Amino acid sequence: MPALPSWLTEPLWEQFTALLPERPEFSPDHPLGCHRRRISDRVIFDKLLQLLRFGCSYEAIADTTCSATTIRSRRDEWIRLGVFAQLKQIALDSYDRIVGLLLDQIAVDGSITKAPGGGEVAGRSPVDRGKQGLKRSGMTDGYGIPLGRVLAGANRHDSPLLAPTLDRLDGLGPLPDDITVHLDAGYDSDKTRTLLSERGLHGRIAHKGEKAPIQASRRRHVERTHAWQNAFYRLARCYERRTTVIDAFFDLADTIITLRSLIRRAWTTHRWDERPNRRP
Repeated sequence: MPALPSWLTEPLWEQFTALLPERPEFSPDHPLGCHRRRISDRVIFDKLLQLLRFGCSYEAIADTTCSATTIRSRRDEWIRLGVFAQLKQIALDSYDRIVGLLLDQIAVDGSITKAPGGGEVAGRSPVDRGKQGLKRSGMTDGYGIPLGRVLAGANRHDSPLLAPTLDRLDGLGPLPDDITVHLDAGYDSDKTRTLLSERGLHGRIAHKGEKAPIQASRRRHVERTHAWQNAFYRLARCYERRTTVIDAFFDLADTIITLRSLIRRAWTTHRWDERPNRRP
């Protein structure tokens, strides 16, 4: 399945625009009551999707419809309004209501990507000759639906990021009584086991020095989700410097991944007017 299917753009925009406040076409602060028309939100939204998917610069994506400055300023306005975070939460709630999140099986793992521009959460990458890199500690449910992430420099170890990553569970509502957290050998320590025990969680952790095929546990789901996220080139090679902007692009990518999975899994169990003739 493509990272951003063409049939997903329109429903994604319809939900996004429902979260935006109403804006007049002309600025009411202009002394003569007139001004240049405000650039359509739809134009900016489509540009952000292109930025997310192809990873190009703002100047490369700008054209006669809007400038790079307009894209950045509208992006920052939507971040201040919390629109991207709300959109991701709506997608998660919809998935949980229709399909159901598998919250009794959680997987957590880190992934290192390039960050050539540096920034607030960049650090020397141990796997890229000390160049600037970004690490994300991601958490998914038992199927691979992204639940949250913590951003840090590429030189940070996975283990200290586990606690703030698990804190993302607090915003998911009621949780099962018995939750198993699947981790790789990088988390194999007494400190990790104590942390999980204090939170009432069970840990299934690969042991250092022992071969543990990824297919043997639920860790494969978080690895697959990292691959899904890296298909959006804005995340695989991040030039953004501010944490809030990086989080906004991750929220948009996670929304697309969640909706994509929702439509694919609901195709066999639900019927609706616009249901595709073939499973997407």
